[in-house]
Amino acid sequence: MDKKTTSRDGTALAYQVTGQGPTVILVSGAMSTGGTMAPLAQRIADRCTAVVHDRRGRGASGDTAPYAVEREIEDLAALLDAVGGDAVLFGVSSGGALVLEAAASGLPVRRVAVYEVPYADFLQGGAEREAAYKEALTEALADGRRGDAVELFLRLTGLGEEMIQGARQSPMWAGMEAVAPSLAYDDAVMGDGLLPRERLAAISVPVLSVAGGASPEWMREASRAVAKTVPQGACRVLAGQTHMVEPEVLGPVLAEFVAG
Repeated sequence: MDKKTTSRDGTALAYQVTGQGPTVILVSGAMSTGGTMAPLAQRIADRCTAVVHDRRGRGASGDTAPYAVEREIEDLAALLDAVGGDAVLFGVSSGGALVLEAAASGLPVRRVAVYEVPYADFLQGGAEREAAYKEALTEALADGRRGDAVELFLRLTGLGEEMIQGARQSPMWAGMEAVAPSLAYDDAVMGDGLLPRERLAAISVPVLSVAGGASPEWMREASRAVAKTVPQGACRVLAGQTHMVEPEVLGPVLAEFVAG
């Protein structure tokens, strides 16, 4: 990240700009930094100016307590100002929930695109699972058990125990523990985990909700519900894609939407 700007509460935000054309700010999900979005930024750089950033509490960005979702919306406002005040927002997973809330709050963006926001109402027992995760995550972070917090999140995503224990032994684990406190931020962004119908209905700009054809059906249901709930919504399903969507497949769809 070679650029810095400052949010309203004084938090330093690190970001990077790639490409040329209409601007899109790419917002990562849980356990991710701006670097996670870099391959997508590179894929659309021939058609878009792609902005990636480390969300507060991650990577090269700072952090300021106490956390509130409103502070992250102010972060997006600061980025928007830094890149010229005219941009599209794109968010992945819980990052998608953040950009939808930003748009509902009136952040002056042209358009919003999201990929598989995991609203729990579409998964059987999802609301209960979300509540149990929230309680266990809060306890683990309060006790300083970052590794346990990461494990909780990986289980929430459906990763098997053998793979979780393998991840614990991998060189990536230290980095995952480093950003573990930010899991509470994404949990706050998701709220009670349910589709925020009233908030989505307040969004006044076009919204593209994208899902993977190889993801669980409930993910596609959630994505379709976003498109149906916002006043100007559309849904796309990308054949063969999962929650870990390939930039080569998503890139052209996103670039076309940004240009529109």
